[in-house]
Amino acid sequence: MKKASLFRWALFILLQCLIIAIVINVTYKHKDKVSMVKLPPASLAQWYKPENKRQVWLHNMFKLRREMQAVQYYSNNSSNNPADTFNENLLNKWTSRLSEHYLKIGEMVPEWQDKLNTKAIDVLQATVKNKQFQDVPSVLTELAESCDGCHVDYRATTAMLYRAPDFSKIEISPLVPFETHMDKLTKQVNQIKIASEDSMSDVALFSLSDLKIGINALGKTCSNCHKHDPRTYPDDTINNTLIKLEQSLKTGTLKDQGRELGTLAVIACARCHGTHRLSYDTRKQLSDEPDWYQLMKH
Repeated sequence: MKKASLFRWALFILLQCLIIAIVINVTYKHKDKVSMVKLPPASLAQWYKPENKRQVWLHNMFKLRREMQAVQYYSNNSSNNPADTFNENLLNKWTSRLSEHYLKIGEMVPEWQDKLNTKAIDVLQATVKNKQFQDVPSVLTELAESCDGCHVDYRATTAMLYRAPDFSKIEISPLVPFETHMDKLTKQVNQIKIASEDSMSDVALFSLSDLKIGINALGKTCSNCHKHDPRTYPDDTINNTLIKLEQSLKTGTLKDQGRELGTLAVIACARCHGTHRLSYDTRKQLSDEPDWYQLMKH
């Protein structure tokens, strides 16, 4: 019985090692298609819009950055002028704020409590209390290193998840999702180019007419995000380019038509895509549930 039990354990361990080896081998062979990122804890979402009315997490980060700078500044002043109580009082004030907002990280996201260098905070408070001002910069360096450790792992992914635009919930009209509308605009632009090259000006002009309607409908959605900073889309430059494109499709050369269509594609499409589409697509990749079928295909 004992030998059989040992055999089963040995077989189990062997199978586990084999599975691990297969995973490592597959990952290595497809390393050009595999990218590992660390996602922040789900509890972080409650401190960002839209779950929260304010960007609470961001404001706490901004406070920490400002407070570290203030502690550095007043500790240097106190070190150079030990008898000057003005700088010392301000140093105490900013040290207290820094300690409060640094420790608040663990309260807001309990999963990150063990990442905090609470020992450095204790040392900082003791250093300031004992007027060892010359030692403050080295303690701040320790704190900065603990901040950088998290920033390297999470800052980019957090920004993409909670600060990038989310177009998935926007509808251009009832039952017409944003992405469906954008796909239609792309096809209209291409249809203009195809018809232009094939000398079918009537088809090109018809597609241009639809494109104008689609662009104007798209512009009405900008206020979904730009509530306090209204954006005009299409603006005068885009509208003037549409007019020039229409004229060139009627009387211009193929070169004229290509130039105007290219200009329109840059100012009406590419400029917005450079900011919005890149960040949205990245956010979507990070937030979507894993597609195991696609993963197995890779």
